[in-house]
Amino acid sequence: MTDDATNQPLLEEESAIDSSYKQDGPEALEICKYLPYFPFKGIPRFYDIGGFLYEPIIFQKIIDIFANRYRNKQIDVIAGLDARGFILGPPIGLALQKPFIMMRKQGKMPNSISSDDYTTEYGKRSGLTVQRDKIQKGQNVLVIDDLVATGGTLASAISLVKMLGGNVVECACVVELKMFIDPTLESGLPSRSKLFTELGHEDVPIWGLISEDLLQTQAALPTDYVDDGEEHS
Repeated sequence: MTDDATNQPLLEEESAIDSSYKQDGPEALEICKYLPYFPFKGIPRFYDIGGFLYEPIIFQKIIDIFANRYRNKQIDVIAGLDARGFILGPPIGLALQKPFIMMRKQGKMPNSISSDDYTTEYGKRSGLTVQRDKIQKGQNVLVIDDLVATGGTLASAISLVKMLGGNVVECACVVELKMFIDPTLESGLPSRSKLFTELGHEDVPIWGLISEDLLQTQAALPTDYVDDGEEHS
């Protein structure tokens, strides 16, 4: 394959991932209305994927976008993160005909290893776990979750892949909250870039289909709505 402008062969890495799906592009504009936000767990804007899961056509469109993005990329394993990655990962794995594995909370799977504890926008978390025989040395792993904010959960997953000798091709999410990528010191927000650099994960790319710039749909709440999330700040 060559670049028409230069007639030079394209590098495999440049041509393997389909970059036609842009963050906040036309597809995202259509999908974003099905991602309403709620005040939940003490967070003013908690984005609920239940909105698009309830719409089969939209859910299928999201799976198709992810599958098409990675169809020509060398991927050996797809890893979904506890718990919403378990919803998104399997249909993507089936579309690509790749094995799917779970990265779960501790104490849920036999024959597993655990990453270190980590911090999310909700607070401290115990490390994720994965079964020891599910990632082989040198395998390319695609990590799937619904949303990336501070990056703590994704960083834990990347650590697990590296512990078993695998390579993370990309971390792919439906939603990326850009405010956490490199916030100012004055904002008081945790920095995802700083966290990834400290952990040696700065080489791992993250892709999100939709950013908070498009997510402006507030859920219609009943008058007796109560934030009954299990954790509050």
